[in-house]
Amino acid sequence: MDDKTIMENLLLTTKGVCDLYMHGTIESAGTSTVHSAFKSALTDALNMQGDIYKTMTDKGWYQTQNAEPSKLNEVKQKYSCPGCK
Repeated sequence: MDDKTIMENLLLTTKGVCDLYMHGTIESAGTSTVHSAFKSALTDALNMQGDIYKTMTDKGWYQTQNAEPSKLNEVKQKYSCPGCK
């Protein structure tokens, strides 16, 4: 297994962990000690995910594309609320 594949697996796993910790944080809102533990773990996991992402982008292993302005406007119009403002 090459380094890129290992990093992709780490990133996917870390994203999954972030999702679990986020739900734990939301669902434990009534218990402050448990909530704080989940929130702290979520922050740590998000930082780890950010570090992995940065390493991958620095190495050219995670490439993104800029959205076209016309596509952004299309989505914006699709989900806008005509009566809101």
